[in-house]
Amino acid sequence: MTDAHAASQAGEAATAWRRIADEIEAAIGRGEYETGATLPSSLALAERYGVHRHTVRQAFRHLADRGLVSVSRGRGTQVTAPRFPYRIGRRVSMRTNFGAAGIAVAGSILGAEIVRGEAESCAALRLEDGAPLWRIETLSLAGGVPVSTGVHLLSAKRFPDFDKMLSRAGSSITAAFAACGIPDYVRLSTRLSARLASEREALLLRIEPGAAVMLSTAVDALPDLTPIHLIDGIFAGERMEMVVEPFADFPSPLAGEGGA
Repeated sequence: MTDAHAASQAGEAATAWRRIADEIEAAIGRGEYETGATLPSSLALAERYGVHRHTVRQAFRHLADRGLVSVSRGRGTQVTAPRFPYRIGRRVSMRTNFGAAGIAVAGSILGAEIVRGEAESCAALRLEDGAPLWRIETLSLAGGVPVSTGVHLLSAKRFPDFDKMLSRAGSSITAAFAACGIPDYVRLSTRLSARLASEREALLLRIEPGAAVMLSTAVDALPDLTPIHLIDGIFAGERMEMVVEPFADFPSPLAGEGGA
């Protein structure tokens, strides 16, 4: 095989996978494949288009990179829901983020306990080492789909009945703060990273074990910048798109907010 022939074949393969990907994307856009639908197998599409299975798999990888499908062993290639934009600015409000798109937010409390604060957490909250902290684990859903789970840390002395407030507020962190006399707070910092989901995280978020998740480590504060709340959030990577807008000042979240 000559170099020119090999180059020609490579060019044809590149054109083929892109054409297949574009046609599948267009079909998804037309509603021919609904969210959760399984696409034809790579073998079936290879026969339809007269290409090698690897060419179809490359098209699938491209669609997965665009967040349109998820590929997993045993389940094939499935159409995923569009990624939710999650804006991070001076204020971070899950209800504002999803409400703008007409998507209902709900949440649940997975656990609440008072623990001895570790040095790093206490320092971030400007508390003495070992101060008692609420450790509250939550799960948030958007449109009935799990999008994040997280651990919230805050002073048990300052908020002695926060677990009860949170329960009465329907697991809304913002509404619980409002019940404690804090109607507004701001985001001091957010650190983002990524890793693979643990089995428990995958179960909670209804994603494949080992799927990518985004980690958000954040600090919330009173308007005078006194820190009051630490959040370690884990977001389903395939469902979320983080939009960092450092100068954005979203409206103060209202009661019913699902937490951030």
